[in-house]
Amino acid sequence: QVQLVESGGGLVQAGGSLRLSCVASGRTFSNLGMGWFRQAPGKERESVASIGWRPYGTYYADSVKDRFTISRDSAKNTVYLQMNSLKPEDTAVYYCAADLFGSGRNRDGMEYWGKGTLVTVST
Repeated sequence: QVQLVESGGGLVQAGGSLRLSCVASGRTFSNLGMGWFRQAPGKERESVASIGWRPYGTYYADSVKDRFTISRDSAKNTVYLQMNSLKPEDTAVYYCAADLFGSGRNRDGMEYWGKGTLVTVST
């Protein structure tokens, strides 16, 4: 079992920044593909960014490229999502997810999920 706990969400004005964190426990962190997903009201949950298990390839949705950066710190068992130049359309609940020996990208293939953290971007 893997436990995932997200933090860092909140209210920010358009153009601002937030950094989300997700602490993982229960499995060897380096063996986990990690992904950030988001779900806005009335919409499906979508992949935002992912960082796979070794060699840690990354993926970004087109809507967040050049604005968001995913990274992982093995010493802290933590994956981060740095979000810059935030837009109102980024408003959603952001979820951290993990899959063992995976890419962290495929929503339907993720084995473990956090409870989510709300990001609200105001105009």
